[in-house]
Amino acid sequence: MTSPPARVLFLTRRDTGHPEAGGSELYVARAAAGLAERGSAVTLFCAAYPGAAPEQLVGGVRVVRRGGRLSVLLHALLWHATGRLGGHDVVVDVQNGLPFFARLWCRRPVVVLVHHAHREQWRVVFGPLVGRLGWLVESRLAPRVQRGARYVAVSATTRRELIAQGVAADAITVVHNGAAVPAQPAAAKTPYPSICVLGRLVPHKRVELALAAAARIRHDLPGLRLQVLGRGYWEPELRATAERLGLGDAVEFLGFVDEATKQRALAEAWVLAMPSLKEGWGLAVVEAAAHATPTVAFRSAGGVADAVVDGLTGLLVDDADQFATVLERLLRRPELGRALGQAARAHASRFSWRASAAAFAAALEAAVGRAGPGHPAWDARGGPEGSGGPQGGAPVDRAGTGYLGAMRRAPSRRTTSPLR
Repeated sequence: MTSPPARVLFLTRRDTGHPEAGGSELYVARAAAGLAERGSAVTLFCAAYPGAAPEQLVGGVRVVRRGGRLSVLLHALLWHATGRLGGHDVVVDVQNGLPFFARLWCRRPVVVLVHHAHREQWRVVFGPLVGRLGWLVESRLAPRVQRGARYVAVSATTRRELIAQGVAADAITVVHNGAAVPAQPAAAKTPYPSICVLGRLVPHKRVELALAAAARIRHDLPGLRLQVLGRGYWEPELRATAERLGLGDAVEFLGFVDEATKQRALAEAWVLAMPSLKEGWGLAVVEAAAHATPTVAFRSAGGVADAVVDGLTGLLVDDADQFATVLERLLRRPELGRALGQAARAHASRFSWRASAAAFAAALEAAVGRAGPGHPAWDARGGPEGSGGPQGGAPVDRAGTGYLGAMRRAPSRRTTSPLR
């Protein structure tokens, strides 16, 4: 078992209880809990929000909440300067658009965790002027300030984005999200055509595209139902869109739901619609796949193209018109949906949060200099697993038991597709 650093500090905008939390926050929580289980003293510093305790112990992790969306960066610096964060051997700077720039004020090794580049989201959320400034900070300033730091990316696509920004290829380790695949799906499929959307209700998730697709195809599929799971400040706009499209009781906004309800909704759906503009990996894809539910998503949406094996576990599209067309095809051909769903479930079984936590621990160990040749975190060329080695070549996982081994055993994109 990997021996992680004794003391780990996570700096992140949100924890899983935050009203705007999503898949990236779950990833961080799983990584932190995995380190705590391995004996590390873990502190997670994040923004405060209504109803949350300023400080508490969650699953063996000390969670400290101070500041807001942007001021949390300043609070982290002040807490570090005054010693209130306590000692730590390594800092995990979670870069969701903007990093905490821990390299500027902490002398300990820094690992930058990146889910995806935010090029497209900056403009959508903040407009053209501020959006351009934000992207310049993320893509130009941050890589320069953090030069010399190690990186963890959640997908191969994110790794390529970081390399394009000037991050050294051999500084990046890919550690995918995990999955929890039950022995059986949580529920049977609905007797009527059904679509599920799962995620934060914010503009760049583009739930409007799913609503528009449902409105377009429901005339030929009158029993169609669309469930939207998630919360966010964009919900009133989405409800107004649904009303304008005349969806009526064909759409249901469930808001934030407990885990059992979420799993049941994913299992009952015939298809998961993911119209998001950008995702680092698309955790919902694998969560749905665990219940034999295929996904329709956009090819250009970053890591989703890694999470979905196009034509085998789901379908990738290029525009809004294709999105609606492909959703209708799956709903009209339930045998196709079942074939994709079974392949998706088999693919999801190759991922686990235990393996993800182990790989993350190995990446941190490499960052503090305790890993070397012969260690599982290093490949045959002397580089960290998933980095591709010093020359950026193909990563090696000798045991074949981690994520690299899982991806090797995954169905090839050239495997015969149910579409053919």
